[in-house]
Amino acid sequence: MPAAGTLHVVATPIGNLGDFSPRAVETLKLVAAICAEDTRRTRPLLQQFGIDTPLIALHDHNEDEIAERLVVRLVAGESLALVSDAGTPLISDPGYRLVRAAREAGVRVSPVPGAAALIAALSVAGLPSDRFAFEGFLPAKAGGRRDRLQALAGESRTLLFYESSHRILDFLGDAASVFGADRHAVVARELTKLFETVLDGPLGALRSRIDQDPNQQKGEFVVLIEGAGDDEAAKLAEGKRVYAKLAEHLPPSTAAKLAAELTGAPRKALYGGS
Repeated sequence: MPAAGTLHVVATPIGNLGDFSPRAVETLKLVAAICAEDTRRTRPLLQQFGIDTPLIALHDHNEDEIAERLVVRLVAGESLALVSDAGTPLISDPGYRLVRAAREAGVRVSPVPGAAALIAALSVAGLPSDRFAFEGFLPAKAGGRRDRLQALAGESRTLLFYESSHRILDFLGDAASVFGADRHAVVARELTKLFETVLDGPLGALRSRIDQDPNQQKGEFVVLIEGAGDDEAAKLAEGKRVYAKLAEHLPPSTAAKLAAELTGAPRKALYGGS
């Protein structure tokens, strides 16, 4: 029986229903209500497992408004659960404000762990996994996306991103431009589902491969990009990032000179051999 006055953060399958744990099912059956990002998507899942617990919509547009009311119920002794559309709540999904409010009110918050697309992808990618950085979804607009990628160009940890089907080619193109077409990457698509694919190779080659196969442009994506590597590669990547910013306001030769001084990157590699 879930403990009274506890908020249970419950992971749901990202595709394969066999990944729904017995503990998760039992918890969702016994709580007073389930807070779901999209009740229309959660209800069919619950019906598959004979769960008829009442649903409460909790999403980006109403979380601030209803979190206080939910905490009142928790403090009064009710147990509640929080789920997202798929996977582990709060990972690029709503729920942070509710969890924070519950903890500030002294309410116990307990995880019921399970699937998370980023961890599933990392486990099969064959990229260094001892240190990694999860960036979620980057800005939808090209300028914001490139700026964020530029800021990560010198990052030595494995980078993980979520991306949608209608932006995957643009994302890979921008990543190849910023990190270099030869930087090793992995594109994991539709994990645990019928058409699951995990492709790896240089960023430029991956983009071309996916561009030529419309089937590989469908579904939900996790993109993993190898870190900058040795110190010289990291310096060069950071130098290019700083140079690009300075060149927006300074003559190219001056921008290259300052970027080289600030980052230790070779000036010739930043500005056309000058």
